[in-house]
Amino acid sequence: MRTTIQSIRTAYEAGERFAMVTAYDYTSAQFVDRSSVPLILVGDSLGMVVQGNDSTLPVTVDDMIYHTRMVVRGNSNALVVGDLPFGVTAIDDDAVRAAVRLMQQGGCQSVKLEGGTSVAALIRRLVDVGIPVMGHVGFTPQSVHALGTRVQGRDEANARRILEDALAVQEAGAWAVVLELVPAELAAAITERLSIPTIGIGAGAGCSGQVQVWHDLLGLYEDFVPRHARRFRSLGAETVAALDEYAAAVSDGSFPGPENASTMDAATLARALDDE
Repeated sequence: MRTTIQSIRTAYEAGERFAMVTAYDYTSAQFVDRSSVPLILVGDSLGMVVQGNDSTLPVTVDDMIYHTRMVVRGNSNALVVGDLPFGVTAIDDDAVRAAVRLMQQGGCQSVKLEGGTSVAALIRRLVDVGIPVMGHVGFTPQSVHALGTRVQGRDEANARRILEDALAVQEAGAWAVVLELVPAELAAAITERLSIPTIGIGAGAGCSGQVQVWHDLLGLYEDFVPRHARRFRSLGAETVAALDEYAAAVSDGSFPGPENASTMDAATLARALDDE
């Protein structure tokens, strides 16, 4: 049975922490389906880790629908949240249309959008038409050119701004909010002041839950380990080793072996060749 917003709410009220992970296709979603992770984010981070761009900005609504649809096909247990990509929240009508498409065509159970006070009215409008919304404050990757990739809220004024953003998101009706790259002390204080779950990434252990990027926690990129990530496995090195072993086996003739091929009896083969 698929995780619901209400079941996450129940866990939150019981003081239980929960994990969220990104997934971008059918295969990754199937792995999550076999795990105990209850939440999937189809993040616009796919722009970097899947498409090879240097930011999330080139990701389109069609991209998000395409990847969300694959994830939903591959997972029947986790609650799937789809990102609204850069630009669509600038005009409310565009954002509503995009959110409707993401849920109807992509099949997710919630959308996520970046911003605080500036998007509060949009969140309220989405919630009013029946679209569950997860907020996202602190460092917002879609604002990378304005903010840079750095921790937000270190000084008093910016810490206050992030708190106000989180409160505005909650007041607008969001059911949860991501806190990204904010000091652990600030994230814990915000979590205490909110009545909805916070989901941290680079925000310390004081949040209600945590989210990590698929490629980071599995160690798929050897040359990039964000400070906020923990490499729980080193599958990048394992993958390269497997590919090298495969290439060597083809080269030395040990693959494919008899067990990797179908056979036919000699008489049938002879008759077939004679027929030619």
